[in-house]
Amino acid sequence: MPSLLGPFVRCGFGATLLVLCLILAGFTCTGSEHAATATLPAAFSDLLPHFLVEPEDEFIVKNKPVMLTCRSTPATQIYFKCNGEWVHQDDHLIERTVDPATALPIMQVTIEITRQQVEKIFGLDEYWCQCVAWSTTGTQKSQKAYIRIAYLRKNFEEEPQGKEVALDEEVLLRCHPPEGVPQAEVEWQRNEDVVNPEGDPNFFITTDHNLVIKKARLADTGNYTCVAKNIVARRKSTSATVLVYVDGGWSEWSKWSACGADCSMWRSRECTQPSPGTGGKDCQGLDLQSLNCTSEQCPQTVSGAEDVALYVGMVAVALCLTLLLIVVVLVYRRKKEGLDADVADSSILTTGFQPMGIKPSKPGVWAPRPRRPPPHSKNSHLLTIQPDLTTTTTSYQGTLRSRHDATGKFSMTNGPLLDPLPNGSHTLHNGKLNSDPAEFVSRLSTQSYFKTLPRDVANTSYGTFNFLGGRLTIPNTGISLLIPPEAIPRGKIYEIYLTVQRKEDLRLPLAGCQTLLSPVVSCGPPGVVLSRPVILSMDHCSDACLDNWAIRLKKQNYEGAWEDVLLMGEELVSEPYYCQLEAETCRLFSEQLGTLALVGESLHMGAAKRLRLVLFSDAYCSTLEYNIRVYCMDDTQDVFKEVMQMERQLGGRLIDEPHVLLFKDSYHNLRLSIHDMPQAHWRSKLLAGYQEIPFYHIWNGSQRYLHCTFTLERLSLSTCELTCQLCVWQVEGEGQSFGLDFNIAKDTRAVDSEFLLMDTNATALAGPSAFQIPYLIRQKICSSLDAPCPNGADWRMLAQRLKLERHMSFFASKASPTSVILDLWEAQHFHSGNINQLATVMADIGKQEAMIFLVSDGEC
Repeated sequence: MPSLLGPFVRCGFGATLLVLCLILAGFTCTGSEHAATATLPAAFSDLLPHFLVEPEDEFIVKNKPVMLTCRSTPATQIYFKCNGEWVHQDDHLIERTVDPATALPIMQVTIEITRQQVEKIFGLDEYWCQCVAWSTTGTQKSQKAYIRIAYLRKNFEEEPQGKEVALDEEVLLRCHPPEGVPQAEVEWQRNEDVVNPEGDPNFFITTDHNLVIKKARLADTGNYTCVAKNIVARRKSTSATVLVYVDGGWSEWSKWSACGADCSMWRSRECTQPSPGTGGKDCQGLDLQSLNCTSEQCPQTVSGAEDVALYVGMVAVALCLTLLLIVVVLVYRRKKEGLDADVADSSILTTGFQPMGIKPSKPGVWAPRPRRPPPHSKNSHLLTIQPDLTTTTTSYQGTLRSRHDATGKFSMTNGPLLDPLPNGSHTLHNGKLNSDPAEFVSRLSTQSYFKTLPRDVANTSYGTFNFLGGRLTIPNTGISLLIPPEAIPRGKIYEIYLTVQRKEDLRLPLAGCQTLLSPVVSCGPPGVVLSRPVILSMDHCSDACLDNWAIRLKKQNYEGAWEDVLLMGEELVSEPYYCQLEAETCRLFSEQLGTLALVGESLHMGAAKRLRLVLFSDAYCSTLEYNIRVYCMDDTQDVFKEVMQMERQLGGRLIDEPHVLLFKDSYHNLRLSIHDMPQAHWRSKLLAGYQEIPFYHIWNGSQRYLHCTFTLERLSLSTCELTCQLCVWQVEGEGQSFGLDFNIAKDTRAVDSEFLLMDTNATALAGPSAFQIPYLIRQKICSSLDAPCPNGADWRMLAQRLKLERHMSFFASKASPTSVILDLWEAQHFHSGNINQLATVMADIGKQEAMIFLVSDGEC
């Protein structure tokens, strides 16, 4: 008896002890202060408890708790015991009823088991629970219910391999599904359709999940996929292509033909029994045989008339082709000599290097990504030599400017392009213009396709561009659009915008293990004709390891649906999109404008996305309570800018340098806790030992930043010094610690506006001012390096020296590989101004003659 009562006494169950005393001592228990008597109906006074419902095995899916239920009659008390320990009385949900047929009392008890409870003993033993029921006669124990955490690994232990098989041959495709609890069920698909062995007896699935095709048929050619699924997830293996081929066979020889004019006869046969199919071998041997006739069988003919007609026809065709070639050459030379209609004068092509002034961040204010000035190079003068243009017919009074500095405003038509001016040419004016960004966004959003564009003027950039190209930048977001020279066809002028979509504007559909890795960026208008790809630069928050990810570029179509347009690592040079993934930035080559975003799907639990952890507090505190806000956000500059702007409105201040945390796809939550506060002066009002952000709120939630607030209380208003440790970590993963030591009363400034405006460059630059390399020097570099060189001193060596050799096939697919390399260099080094590096590389290649030259009158 003491062993039975012990757990209840230790848990402080006074009421339970009283009931047990009533039961075990003949329903009478007398104490120093209480005496009670309970009389039970004689109908069940001698019955042992009988379980109507016993707890059953359960699986915890993700973070959802499970409920265990136990029902017994007749029972006076029911308690659960889990892993040998009694569950606290307050955790039981009790329902009491009476069986109307037998009048026996029925008791039902339910408890909740969470993932955290199971994880505490994970790996040591299996977590189990059983219930114990009491009646006046004795006790009964239910069966044990085992609670396990359900999961399904990402990688198959063995995946099917593609095969080429002959007709009627047996095919075996092996599949060993990923480890999982509960064990995964396996099905096979052919071209995304489920293979049903019951409907087609030619298929057979073995007990170890392998697929057998008994006799290969031509219809069995296709892509076969092994699909494993359980209550947690559904995984697909890589597709295995099965190719059923047929080797060709000869038909019978035909009869010999009559003797022809050349005094020979022939016979033939065809490769049709059977015909070769799906990669099968062609028939071996001759399909035509000839034999000379005897002299008596040869026909007597008059020769010469047909041959003369044939020769005359051939000469006439040759003359026509020659005349056509002459006309094409003359037209080409005439176009080559003419000047483009939309260039006012030639001096615009020879504007030298113009240094870009970059304002440094405010002294004493932390900047997230400081940029170092380029090192001095002895070859830096090579890219800044001004060509000598001695003869020009007109003078150019200034560089092309962005739309903010234009004196004329171009209105958008219903189409993507601007209407031409009356004289058939376009002119960009130089001068001041009162341009309202809000007016531009409002006007643009009235167009049919642009009604869904955000009206966020602070995160929108726009400009007017012609064939000389330009650049759009959204400050402090890491987002820019480079429009290379010649990307816009000559004779066209486009009004182009660049904007960031916020979470309230649209939401990408994410499924399974997918997560958003970049901002959602819109550039347009869509449908404009581009002669060469533009480069969109934006931050991403993946660990940049393609072995861990399947990263896809998604684009929103005209109907608003999202579609995959690119799989990273499997780009095709013939496609309109190509991507270079750097450590923190994505450079996207695109021949089409639209709304784009990067979405990653983790391939295994080692995949991680970067989270930026940022701490804010109240700039001014006049009460005993003091709040510290911890933001967990995607490590991209646009999200950080949004949080900074929001904290500025709240009057917050940044209290420590942001830290970066690698958050893995392990289904484990993010925990935050605060420690080592001086107990004599401060205390935390947090009831639990830590706060927790669920895994799925971070991995595929709709918000790109989340925050927790720690409310602290100082014991006196005179207390101003705060020292503590704030820890943020993923369960069974990486963590970061902030050591805080500051005076809450000394610095009462809100978030400094200078901190939010570190990028002071113009949001739109048009023409030569948008590029590091002058236009004419760029043309000379391309003409020097595009032509293959026997010793390798061409565009391939330039790509190697700039560490871009991984993209050789993409560069080679372009008409001018050098120009694409220079475009990428411009996108990477615009802010750094590191033109010395390019000059040094050109000197190392031995192409200094491409950099040092004088422009003659004819070249202008």
